[in-house]
Amino acid sequence: NQASCLCGKVRFQVAKFLPVVGHCHCTMCRKFHGAAFSTFAEVKLTDLHWVSGQDCLRHYQAENGTVRSFCQNCGSSLLFESKYNRQNGTIEVATAVFDHIEAITPSAHIYTESKVNWYEINDGLPQYLSYRK
Repeated sequence: NQASCLCGKVRFQVAKFLPVVGHCHCTMCRKFHGAAFSTFAEVKLTDLHWVSGQDCLRHYQAENGTVRSFCQNCGSSLLFESKYNRQNGTIEVATAVFDHIEAITPSAHIYTESKVNWYEINDGLPQYLSYRK
């Protein structure tokens, strides 16, 4: 499963995805991705392998301590890290940057309290006002 940013300078591979895949509707994800929601898949840090461009990554730390990583050249959103991820040796990867993904299935919509009013969730997945419980 190979991923890259829009300009192709940053490339990485994921050997295995964890079953935690969600559509996040929080205000920060919406603004960072410029979309109604973002979809992230969690992976163990040991399953994330850099191919090129790790030095092109830039990081934005929000007031809540989360860190979003993106390409300095094209701005593509690539990674998300929370306190939970740091404690568990995991990171969340933006699924939209993969050329092809095998065997991931989103399992929930999270932070729906911040959802845009013009998008209706009707896919039958569980919905959580904040993080999944």
